[in-house]
Amino acid sequence: MMSKLSSLFRVMMAYLHVWIVISSSLLVCASPWIFMGRRIPDNAGFWDYLHVYLGLACAVLGILFLLSNTLQGKWHQYFGWLVGDWAQLKQDMVGLTKGKFPVAGGKGLFSAIEGIGMLLLVATGITGVVWLLFQSTPTALAWRGYHQIFAQAFIGFLIVHLVLAASHILDFIRQ
Repeated sequence: MMSKLSSLFRVMMAYLHVWIVISSSLLVCASPWIFMGRRIPDNAGFWDYLHVYLGLACAVLGILFLLSNTLQGKWHQYFGWLVGDWAQLKQDMVGLTKGKFPVAGGKGLFSAIEGIGMLLLVATGITGVVWLLFQSTPTALAWRGYHQIFAQAFIGFLIVHLVLAASHILDFIRQ
């Protein structure tokens, strides 16, 4: 039984990015049909419950993704600027002003944007979970507001991430 669970966990971790793409895409696309305020309404429908339960799963996946990308010193790739390691990030930004496309990986612009995206995903998930935990309380609407702010910022990140991924693919094809 434990070997099956550990095998399932390994498969899940191997495809973590894919699961996050699928779940967050569904959450973003379904969000216009969500009608929740202070609590889950009594007449909640499919989209409401899908958003709540898929959101809970995505929050867990987001935390696992952040941890898997930051443990064992790997956090320097995404958050090196937090400790003053600005060299590659600065080089990428100066290169952009000269029309030079940043390279993927390393501690540059793409990695910094990916790190911010991971934080936005986790913040969106955590504020959604807290909103759920505090439903029917006076602070529920405040947490709903925080959740919406982080969700909108995360959607902005997704757009930037898609543009960067597409431009990276085009750059790769040109070479």
